[in-house]
Amino acid sequence: MRHLKAFHVFHIAAESASFTETADKLHITHGAVSKQIKLLEAHLAQPLFYKQGRGLRLTPEGTLLKQYTDVAFNALDTGIHKVKRASVHYLEVSCEPTLTMRWLMPRLADYYQTSGVDIRLSTAGGPVTLGESGLSMAIRRDDFDIPANYGVHPLAEEWVGPVFSPQYWHQVQHDFSTITLLHSETRRGAWEDWSSRSNHELHLNSVSQSFDHFYFCLQAAVDGLGAAIGSYPLVADDLANGRLVAPFGFILSGYHYVLLRQSQASGTQEQQFQQWLEAQFSTCVPSCEGG
Repeated sequence: MRHLKAFHVFHIAAESASFTETADKLHITHGAVSKQIKLLEAHLAQPLFYKQGRGLRLTPEGTLLKQYTDVAFNALDTGIHKVKRASVHYLEVSCEPTLTMRWLMPRLADYYQTSGVDIRLSTAGGPVTLGESGLSMAIRRDDFDIPANYGVHPLAEEWVGPVFSPQYWHQVQHDFSTITLLHSETRRGAWEDWSSRSNHELHLNSVSQSFDHFYFCLQAAVDGLGAAIGSYPLVADDLANGRLVAPFGFILSGYHYVLLRQSQASGTQEQQFQQWLEAQFSTCVPSCEGG
């Protein structure tokens, strides 16, 4: 565009209502700002500003032009942001904290080595804002209302069941009334939900202990402080390594682990990461009868 520089100077001046402030923002002189505005006014054959007291105000023509420069420069900023992101080999991904620490992080090194894409993780659970927050994707348990404009890609059904350290199970297996039930404030009712869905009856009025976060609840089970309702894949590695046992097996909870994107469309990096996640989850399926 022939007068692109003049349009940009006008756009900044229209927002600041001051040639001096515009000059400071653009690192040019006050005279250079005035020159560009006069050039644009001559090109359009319309006045764009008028003085009011010590300040500047837009003329009706200037107000109309600013509506279009807003659209144009906002679109340009968006395009620049997308081009920069396309040239950088990383994804900003939000993931539930316990899933991050107990399952995802141990596997990410393999993904980075094979793809060359760096996954920059942030941890949070529940509702998430994609796009404006800089996040490319989010991995969640679908226990909240997901915005209709998000792409939702199922990764795995959630399976749940009581988990014990081997030593603790040896202590309580002949008298379930002695089991300490471990609870999490972030998953209230997990024991009741499991009991109502399963054919097993444990003494839910047993001694209990509560933790602020699900991660600590599961770690307490590993440490032999009691039994927790474990969720696959959060306990998969502990079961495989013998740090936990699941003598009652696992049942479906009715929830899923899902990958959220801002829309159905995605770039190559997003598609690769989604396919890798799907493959990882597909190999992490519990035994329904005894973990």
